[in-house]
Amino acid sequence: MDLLDKMTGIQEADGAVTDEALRALAKSAHVPLYRLEGLRGFYPIFRAQPGAPTQVHVCRDLACVMAGGPGFPRRVQVALAGVPGVETHEVSCLGRCDSAPACAVNGTPVSGTAQEVAAYATGRAPLPPDPPRSEPRRWTTDPYDGAAQHYGVLRAMLSGTGAGKLDLALDVLKASGLRGMGGAGFPTGQKWELTRKAPGAPKYVVCNADESEPGTFKDRMILEELPHLVIEAMVLGGWVTGAGQGIVYLRHEYGRARKALEEALDHARRTNILGPSVLGSGWGFDIRLFVSPGGYILGEETALLEALEDKRGEPRNKPPFPTQHGLWGQPTLMNNVETLAAVPIILMRGAEWWIAQGRNGAKGLKFLSVSGDVAVPGVYCVPLGTTVAELLALCGGMADGKRLYAFAPGGASSNFLPASQRDVPLDFQPLQQAGSMLGSGAVVFVAEGRDLLALGSNVLRFFRNESCGKCVPCRVGTEKASAWMERALAGNAPPGLVPRLRELGATLAQTSICGLGQIALQPLLSVVANFPAEAAKLGEPARQTPAKAPASAAGKSARRPKSKPAARPAAGKPTRGAQKVVPKTAARKAQASPKPAAKPKAGRKAAPKSRPAAKRPAKSARLVTRTARSTTPAKRK
Repeated sequence: MDLLDKMTGIQEADGAVTDEALRALAKSAHVPLYRLEGLRGFYPIFRAQPGAPTQVHVCRDLACVMAGGPGFPRRVQVALAGVPGVETHEVSCLGRCDSAPACAVNGTPVSGTAQEVAAYATGRAPLPPDPPRSEPRRWTTDPYDGAAQHYGVLRAMLSGTGAGKLDLALDVLKASGLRGMGGAGFPTGQKWELTRKAPGAPKYVVCNADESEPGTFKDRMILEELPHLVIEAMVLGGWVTGAGQGIVYLRHEYGRARKALEEALDHARRTNILGPSVLGSGWGFDIRLFVSPGGYILGEETALLEALEDKRGEPRNKPPFPTQHGLWGQPTLMNNVETLAAVPIILMRGAEWWIAQGRNGAKGLKFLSVSGDVAVPGVYCVPLGTTVAELLALCGGMADGKRLYAFAPGGASSNFLPASQRDVPLDFQPLQQAGSMLGSGAVVFVAEGRDLLALGSNVLRFFRNESCGKCVPCRVGTEKASAWMERALAGNAPPGLVPRLRELGATLAQTSICGLGQIALQPLLSVVANFPAEAAKLGEPARQTPAKAPASAAGKSARRPKSKPAARPAAGKPTRGAQKVVPKTAARKAQASPKPAAKPKAGRKAAPKSRPAAKRPAKSARLVTRTARSTTPAKRK
């Protein structure tokens, strides 16, 4: 963390991490220069040379393409043509799908027409304020009536004799049926217990707040408005597992969430919630905030751990799993933001209360990110098991009175389903049976009249751009599939394209290391399988049976990659990362550790041939096509 923190500080202060800065850091930190060069080349926020003073980033992914059209980034570039000191970059999802088309001017989120964005960039219009909410909304998962009651569960747990209460906390979590809400769906109580029983010290608690998949932004809202719940759950997780250090891994585009979290952490330290003796208990626990240097793949739990160890964020092979061999080789408890935010209310009101909140056989509550062709996009907290049709009604129905054509229930990594399946409950098993997955709970609605094949190709390009490039199937396969689809959308589909795509998708699902590669082609293939009119555009009939979510993706997020569900189907990130299917051997059973996620998160496009020219200061606005999620032009090594 220390090296990447220092490099991030240099980038923010100087606008670049130059060769001279790298040599100075290598000398002062006593590390080889090549190691720092490897980090600069991998993480997309780092530049070798400063850019223009004003940086405009324009999202090119699913919800923003739907809102602004595929030509929106180009229109922004044209609107800023000839303006000195401005650079325009086409970037991956900014996590603002509820205000699509999303842009950022020097990190400040903005939205609007191309002309309105240009006005923000040139100073003709003042940038909108971006502070945390002064009066956060009241959410169902918050058990407290006001700030004075915050951390009440922690106070109760640490008061008097704590040993029996520790066991009780584990029992309640396990009985509640709470599962990973980043996409993996692994039982939370079981993960806490595995970390507690794992030999070794020190132990760590990590909050994965690096959601980066198109359509997903609920964790951003939770951190902005409910940071106290996440902090309390991390402290409780440390108490249960025996950890003394927590880390929040936050995506760098979430400036407002960062401010809210920093304020909450400062308050927690002032009130003895964090520190050498938490609430006078004699047990110490503190939390460090680490801001990600960029890359979707870093939502995959082991890639995230690599970044925390100041390495290139590439997924590890599993097993071993983080509960046994995590940060710096020590047992590590990792949960996503939403999962942690549910812990205090469960421990306060009990497992039966939590179970009763669900519908249609589901247990608990679920935050959902809603975007696309709906009247009121945003974050909704609903009973788990709410149907897609019921959610759509909560969002005011389809925008402009249009009819529903398709929906992706779990973000960009989930399969598209037709409107005829609108009555499916938003729950793990029903969605898997329907041929998709809950994923991170990012529902994208698509209206009639949309070119769904083009949207599926857009998702494929996102995974191509965000591939870290570590494994050949993902690096080469996503590039090849994207090239084929570009030809097809231009009216020149290669012969036998659909069988090729199916074969390639199966190969990636079986051979990719993490969830990104395993599910990269599946959303596109679901369009071909479930929508005959779209399949006809490729000269092939659609399959007569619904597309099934790959076993590796059915449980996730890293995608974006994360831990696997209890049943361990054959990816969570994207919670962020799907896991490769491995036969259950006796040795693996003995480890009894959660299988990594089903949700993907990725880094950068790996094919060097598409790498743009070396970056250099621009005198006028120009469009730089990025191959990574970060807010800088593409860099791959």
